[in-house]
Amino acid sequence: MTNVLFICSSNQWRSSTAETLWQQRAGLKVRSAGTDRDARHPVSVNDIQWADVILVMEAKHKSRLCDDFDGLLRGKRISVLGVPRDYRYMDPELVAILENSVSSALAL
Repeated sequence: MTNVLFICSSNQWRSSTAETLWQQRAGLKVRSAGTDRDARHPVSVNDIQWADVILVMEAKHKSRLCDDFDGLLRGKRISVLGVPRDYRYMDPELVAILENSVSSALAL
């Protein structure tokens, strides 16, 4: 079982859509969180420790994680999906982008 953590800024649209899309995938356990302090679920030490793979929507999210959790990230695979903040929850275009980019990042 691979634990996958999806990260965006506010954990409202992109990362929560990714969590919804991938939560039923065999062999994966998924969570989502946000880098903003006022995110729906702010990323925590527990989230980072739990994750085997961390998929962030933008490079700024990876930078924020490195600033806030540097020591905890050693040995963690972090991939930037390159998904801009242009979409709402379950937007069909966002769903298509995530299905492709997450599959590639996880080599499925």
